Amino acid sequence: MPKADHSHEPEDIAARLAAGPRINYLRDWIYGGIDGAVTTFAIVAGVVGAELSVAVVVVLGLANVFADGFSMAASNYSGTKADIDDYNRLRAAELRHIRTHPEGEREEVRQIYARKGYSGAELERIVELITQREDVWLEVMLAEEHGVSEVQRSPLVAAWATFAAFLICGLIPLIPFMFGLSASAAIASVMTGIVFLFIGAGKSRWSMQSWWASALETFVIGMTAAGIAYVVGVLLRQLVAG
Repeated sequence: MPKADHSHEPEDIAARLAAGPRINYLRDWIYGGIDGAVTTFAIVAGVVGAELSVAVVVVLGLANVFADGFSMAASNYSGTKADIDDYNRLRAAELRHIRTHPEGEREEVRQIYARKGYSGAELERIVELITQREDVWLEVMLAEEHGVSEVQRSPLVAAWATFAAFLICGLIPLIPFMFGLSASAAIASVMTGIVFLFIGAGKSRWSMQSWWASALETFVIGMTAAGIAYVVGVLLRQLVAG
């Protein structure tokens, strides 16, 4: 028998349920990390392809890390807050429906669980149990009718996770240029590729995908974006030179 992910002792279950569901900000970290590495390295690749100076690489790269990182964080904050506002709107509407049209809402519960395969006395008992408590009734309607959960993510934490990941990963391609290393473009390419591999391998912990497949997938996505930027830089250089 495979090892369980967590204990199923009664006291451990009680403690886990009392603590409530854990809110995951993995998406924000991955989103910020990949975009930070991709966009900064894309700038590096484009500038190198256009054969511009190291100073241009550093200035444009740093400007991108802080400006675009803040922009992404602000957008994530607004988007997450919009989700919360929408949840509150739906909650208020469903609560109003339950209190003003209880029979209609009971019928909705009945049809929801009938679609799940319940019928007869068993179905009526489920409807009775759920509609006895307003909080449970409301939670069921929000989850089953609207597909939303009462567990909401913090806009500030989501924004900070995105910005921090963008900043950390976005600075990596600039390090060789900032320290004046020889073959900076090649070193930046290798370092950025390693970042993509680490991000991909890390996110596999929360998926069914193997670590190497996830790492390779993220690597291909990131380096493809960088390659496109490099080609554009070369073409623009030739266009301007011509």
